[in-house]
Amino acid sequence: MADRAAAGGADSGIRLDPVTRDVKLPPAFRLVVLDEVDSTNDEARRLAEGGAEEGTLVWGLSQRKGRGRHGRDWASPEGNLYLSLLLRPDCPPREAAQLSFVAAMALTGALTLLVAPHSQIDFKWPNDVLLNGGKVAGILLEASTTGADALDWLIVGMGVNVASAPDGATFPATSLRAEGCGEVTPGEVLEGFARHFQVRANIWVEDGFAPIREEVMRYAKGVGEAITVTLGEETIEGIFADIDETGALIVELGDGSLRTVHTGDVFFGGAA
Repeated sequence: MADRAAAGGADSGIRLDPVTRDVKLPPAFRLVVLDEVDSTNDEARRLAEGGAEEGTLVWGLSQRKGRGRHGRDWASPEGNLYLSLLLRPDCPPREAAQLSFVAAMALTGALTLLVAPHSQIDFKWPNDVLLNGGKVAGILLEASTTGADALDWLIVGMGVNVASAPDGATFPATSLRAEGCGEVTPGEVLEGFARHFQVRANIWVEDGFAPIREEVMRYAKGVGEAITVTLGEETIEGIFADIDETGALIVELGDGSLRTVHTGDVFFGGAA
């Protein structure tokens, strides 16, 4: 990731390159901070379509219309971290989807230095990070293609429960504060994520997905255990056998055959 100029304009209502909160990021990133936004992904998309360069990172202190995968609402009160990173990877869309795993491992690396001793951090395929069994973060990719096999831009959106977690979520949620992380701030999480993302993104560019997959498998929850995967109208049950060289989930079905799953919701143990 190269050093880039800041995005935004003087009359945009956007604060540029942290003039508050003393957040220090690697020079490859240019930070856009908003007190409130409909969605950081929406703002990042607007900037991308206006020509903003790779490394633009939108940080919303709160969101009015945060969303997760499949258009689900994402509760977005102040005190948590909501961010979207604009990338312009030179690769096919399916390969670029691996950046979700890059982001998850970057966040895992950052949280490892911030959580309480003996905390358990896990990766829940395809895009969640768990802390002591509860969902603490989710990742959402959005992209624009210029053709069947080319990308214009890719946005890595992320929400991290720092101060609070939503009630009544499909999968039990938690927050850093609830898990004994004290007064960790969203800015600290952001700083750690950016540093770790830059390292892992460079590894991904230079060495491909294999070293990222190796790290993912160390943190992946449920490997070798019974899982249920919902795929729209279809539900399958089996054993979490592997994550393949593309990032797809491999499920061993009851008859011993293997099913490759590229997208879906995973539940551990019995049926969802």
